[in-house]
Amino acid sequence: WLFYPIGMSAGQVSGAPPGGCYPGPPHGGGQSGSGLPPGGGYGGPAPVPGGPYAPSTGGGPSGTPRGPYGGVAPGAPYGQPPPSSYGPQPSGPYGQGGVPPNVDPEAYSWFQSVDTDHSGYISIKELKQALVNSNWSSFNDETCFMMINMFDKTKSGRIDVYGFSGLWKFIQQWRNLFQQYDRDHSGTISQMELQQALAQMGYNLSPQFTQLLVSRYCQRSATPAMQLDRFIQVCVQLQVLTEAFREKDHAVQGNIRLSFEDFVTMTASRML
Repeated sequence: WLFYPIGMSAGQVSGAPPGGCYPGPPHGGGQSGSGLPPGGGYGGPAPVPGGPYAPSTGGGPSGTPRGPYGGVAPGAPYGQPPPSSYGPQPSGPYGQGGVPPNVDPEAYSWFQSVDTDHSGYISIKELKQALVNSNWSSFNDETCFMMINMFDKTKSGRIDVYGFSGLWKFIQQWRNLFQQYDRDHSGTISQMELQQALAQMGYNLSPQFTQLLVSRYCQRSATPAMQLDRFIQVCVQLQVLTEAFREKDHAVQGNIRLSFEDFVTMTASRML
């Protein structure tokens, strides 16, 4: 079966670019450096009205895509979680169905299905097996590893139901943004669409830089296009680097002076 983050209703996840001098997430800001979608000057979370980093207004999906964005389980209703692999859930200490507090029941149902070894945790392998792009390719290892690290509060290389609930919301928000920028509803982001997406997120980046991203993260073809997993990876990395940069940009001018070691330390300490 395949985990499809398609009918997830989630709030803003952190890790998006902002508006103003730094890009940030659409629909407001999220936690700094958490990987949610953005809106601003050169990349990062949206700034707050009246402040140097006010949030951008953003927007929702521009239409209903023809293809699946992020994987809908074959044979299952659009956005409907698969039957629980644990069987019927009796009422437990958390109430009806044993759903823990502050965990979306639908996310909990998906967690049970993705947790194929019933360990109570989701590994990188299990996550990779559960997530697919619009062309039915699995999410790449780098993106899965990055997302696990973002929500692994115990640094064990796995996420529990609470971490998975956060990841559920995170993927949904990025999928919605991906769908918004996929103007032709192809299920992928072209170089032109990526350039427009980064600009609307608030990143002041050249077409040459976008070309670099496409050549690095897209499969070679006459018309290379970016899948959802790479879109998430690229945007989160941009936001993480933006957060690191803006910590040094005290004058909020988009320019800083660094020694080589400071630069290496700044980037290495933010790598997910």
